[in-house]
Amino acid sequence: MAADKPLTPSRRAAGKSARSAAAASAHDTESRLLSLHAPAAQDLSEQSAETRIETHIYRTIVDGVLGHRLTPGTKLPEPELCQLFDVGRAVVRRVLERLAHDGIVTLRPNKGAVIAEPTPEETREIFEARRALERALVELAVANVTDDDLAMLRRQLDAEHAAMHRFDQPSWARLASDFHLRVAALAGNAVLLRYLSELISRCSLIVGLYEPPGYAPCEHDEHTAIVECIAQRDAAGAIARMQSHLEELERRIETTRMRGQKSLASLLGLPEVASPEDAAPPSAPARRQRRERT
Repeated sequence: MAADKPLTPSRRAAGKSARSAAAASAHDTESRLLSLHAPAAQDLSEQSAETRIETHIYRTIVDGVLGHRLTPGTKLPEPELCQLFDVGRAVVRRVLERLAHDGIVTLRPNKGAVIAEPTPEETREIFEARRALERALVELAVANVTDDDLAMLRRQLDAEHAAMHRFDQPSWARLASDFHLRVAALAGNAVLLRYLSELISRCSLIVGLYEPPGYAPCEHDEHTAIVECIAQRDAAGAIARMQSHLEELERRIETTRMRGQKSLASLLGLPEVASPEDAAPPSAPARRQRRERT
């Protein structure tokens, strides 16, 4: 077998540029999914007012899913979304169609939209695809990692540790997804990173439905072990740790889960908006006064 060719300055620069571009799309929770579906090279300040509100609605729903507030099967009634975001039905429908395209929402004819509810078979296929994809990404990450990258990963671990010890489940859930995207970003392949982002959004749905209450979406110690293998440039060890980590996550899920009864506004993290149907019935004196006037 021919020896690997040494990296030339141009190849090193190209690899660094690719890693930087990929890392930018995994910079934080907001950009993780949304940057992958927004028009290329166009941030919110450059979008039209209508596009900005559509992005805001999309962003709010995705964040609710990733934070495990919007569990699979949650209804997303168009009239309520219109009222919560103060927009027309055409805007809401475009957002729901976009979410459906990304596998986050299911559109049911004559019944409206709900957060997608993966079947056990879909769950198995999604985890199988994710293991295969992360295996390739981890191998590339080990080949490309720098000392600065390792410092970034260790800061990520510190943030996870802090969220875990203050029992901040929503933050811990977001950080758990961020860890996998940050490792993947080191591979320097934006196409593979995009595919992983979509799979992670689907996995968040599954965890929100099936994982037993009180469990963290990922175990901090398992993330730490993966980072240590990457730091030692141990590709085989990092791959084995990542595969075991994902297999354990899949084993932990349950096929039954009770859902709480909460308003859509609270699930989206928005203030409640009173609707005419929710108005309190008139008191007995008020009813008497109304009858007297008629």
